[in-house]
Amino acid sequence: MADLAMRAAPVPAEPAEFPGVSIALGAPLGRWSLRGRDPGALAKVVGHKVPAKIGEALGGMLCLGPDEWLLRLPEGAAIPMGEGLPLSVVDISERAISLVLEGPRAIEVLSSGCPRDLSKFAVGYGSRTIYETVEIVLIRESEERWSVEVWRSFAPWLHLALVTAASHLR
Repeated sequence: MADLAMRAAPVPAEPAEFPGVSIALGAPLGRWSLRGRDPGALAKVVGHKVPAKIGEALGGMLCLGPDEWLLRLPEGAAIPMGEGLPLSVVDISERAISLVLEGPRAIEVLSSGCPRDLSKFAVGYGSRTIYETVEIVLIRESEERWSVEVWRSFAPWLHLALVTAASHLR
């Protein structure tokens, strides 16, 4: 992954600042897609962090569907692997980046292009959704902080769309 860290980000490294919201490139992360081999292996609370043993040790996994989880960890972290792990684990670290929106008006910027009622997202909740026409995974990290996971190839367009929406705030 060291070589990947040297690769240029597809969006500006400097945060875009607007009244009430900033839009910044998130910290580099390791990402894994986990699929349950045994439907009862992990709790199934779609949209919420799963308090499974592997998740508790590593900061939690986001349940995206009945048998699908997203695990995000600091870059370079390893996930425990072992005999009998009831999951299929695929490293998707290079596929996506995170954009972080922070501030009291972040929800307004996100709501401008997302069809979901974001006021219903509790802190710690996340979901696969869209912004305009781009598929994203949106996670509410705190009352005023949101993480947007987007595929690297769509990141420049999404960043531009979010910056444009933020520039129109009144």
